[in-house]
Amino acid sequence: MEREHFSKHYDAELNVIREKLLEMGGKVESMISNAMKSVVERDTPLAEQTIAFDHQINGLEMEIDEKCLEVLARRQPAARDLRFITLALKIVTDLERIGDQCTNICKRARELNAEPPLKPFIDMPRMAQAASFMVKESLDAFVRADADLAIKVCKDDQVVDDLNEQIQRELLTFMLSDPATISRAIKINYMSKCLERIADHATNISEMVIFMVKGKDIRHTIA
Repeated sequence: MEREHFSKHYDAELNVIREKLLEMGGKVESMISNAMKSVVERDTPLAEQTIAFDHQINGLEMEIDEKCLEVLARRQPAARDLRFITLALKIVTDLERIGDQCTNICKRARELNAEPPLKPFIDMPRMAQAASFMVKESLDAFVRADADLAIKVCKDDQVVDDLNEQIQRELLTFMLSDPATISRAIKINYMSKCLERIADHATNISEMVIFMVKGKDIRHTIA
């Protein structure tokens, strides 16, 4: 009976970590969406709100870290549970960095919104949507221990990379044809690279999920 009580309480603690990670992921997805909306709609107040929102992401990172370390110390998990806890500690770092990238986008949006628009944003919202979906699916793969979904996310990174390259080429054309566009083009280029890094963080999470499920490190090996 005592062993059964221990097991239920232990499972509940692991579920709390899963739920908190999903909560953090949901907030990060909102930040990506709002960051891009602040760019496309030239909404500086939304950019400011999104920058201020980052403290909630930082708070969740600390809360999840603390819970993971508590479970490690009190429960001394082994095998798969140990991999789950240690990877949760790494995943929160990736999610926190995604929040930082959203903040960086909003800072550039704030600057761009004070200048005349350079061009309509078409590829960048698509890039943001793809990166955000990668974040969602990487976390779904983590909580469901779904290695196949994690592999899909790793492969989807190419879509974001291709869009980033397309944006770079277009911005280069602007800068070569009119030097007056260089400052704005550099800011847009920076935002595009932030989105590419967000997708890279989702890929990191997915690679760790594959390790958790299969015990196999596939970093740098997926074509």
